Amino acid sequence: MDTKSKYNYHCEYDEQEHDNVNSPSHYQGKVECIDCIESATAGLNGIEAFCTGNAIKYLYRWKKKNGIEDLKKAKYYIDKIISVNGE
Repeated sequence: MDTKSKYNYHCEYDEQEHDNVNSPSHYQGKVECIDCIESATAGLNGIEAFCTGNAIKYLYRWKKKNGIEDLKKAKYYIDKIISVNGE
């Protein structure tokens, strides 16, 4: 199975040792974060898709980037989904 994301665009920074545009270290893993978001938001629309994608993004990177701050951001988006759905 090809583990490279179909969203890995070429840009002038590709020659750099650490490419924060195409392959930021906090989004790297066995599955690319953007591929996970695409799969998880299939069939969702509008605010539900947006909030779901953002929650996944922050949960995916929290340990490698902003720690507890990213967990709080993920919680904000999860709470928004709950609110929009009448709970």
